[in-house]
Amino acid sequence: MTEQTTLLIMIAVALTTAGFVKGVIGLGLPTVSIGLLATQMPPAHALAIVIVPAIVTNIWQTFVGPYLKDIVRRLWPMLIGTVIGIWSVAGMMTGPYARISTIILGILLVIYAVTSMAKVRFTVAEKNQHWIGGIVGLITGAISGTTGVQVIPSMPFMQAIGMEKDELVQALGVFFTTATIALSFNLTAAGLLTTATALPGGIALVCAFAGMFIGQAVRARMDQDSFRKWFLIAMMLLGAYLALSTLLRN
Repeated sequence: MTEQTTLLIMIAVALTTAGFVKGVIGLGLPTVSIGLLATQMPPAHALAIVIVPAIVTNIWQTFVGPYLKDIVRRLWPMLIGTVIGIWSVAGMMTGPYARISTIILGILLVIYAVTSMAKVRFTVAEKNQHWIGGIVGLITGAISGTTGVQVIPSMPFMQAIGMEKDELVQALGVFFTTATIALSFNLTAAGLLTTATALPGGIALVCAFAGMFIGQAVRARMDQDSFRKWFLIAMMLLGAYLALSTLLRN
C-alpha cells in the first residue's frame, strides 16, 4: 500500500467519524477531523483538507431554520471579531509554529471536553452581548487561526446569551461558515490550499456527508446523552495524547 493510499484511507476514516459525530450532536466536524488528522500531520495541513467539507456542511446548516436575521443581528460583533482575529494570526499554523499549534490544539480539545462534560454555563446580560461578543470573537479567531478549532469560547458564549436547540444549531452554522471562509484566505496565502488538496478534499467531503447521514439516522435510535459523554471522553484522551506526544517528541 502506497503512502498516498494510506493517507487517503486515513482521511476517509477521520472525516466519516467526524461527520458521524456532527450528525449525532450537531457539531464537531472540524474539531474531530483536525484532532484525528493532527496525529499524523500538522494542524495547518489537516485544516487544508477539512476546509471545503467544513464550509459546505456549515453553509447548509446556516440556511436550515428561520433564525438567520436574528442571529446576524445578535452575533455580528462576534463574527467581525472572529474574522479580525483569524487574519491577525495568519502564518501561526505553519513553519516553526506548527509544533506549538499542535500542543495548543491538544490542550483545547481537553478543555472543550472537560467544560462540556461539566456543563459549565454562563449568562451574559443583553446590554453587554455586543461588546463581549466582539471580544469573544477576537479570542476565538486567534485560537482558530492558530489551531483550526472554533468552538472555544464561541460556543459557551452563544449558550450564555440564551441560544438553545434549533437556534443554536443554526447560529453555529453561521459562525462556522464565517470562520472557515476567513481561514481559507489564510491557507491560500500560506500556499496550503492548492490543487494538490483537491483529491483529499473531495474524498473528505463525500465521507463527511456519509458520516452525517449515518449519524442523523443513529441519533433517532440511540441515547444521545450517553453517546455525547463517551465522545467527550474520547476527545479528552485525544487532546492529551496530541499535547503530550508533541511535547515529548525530539
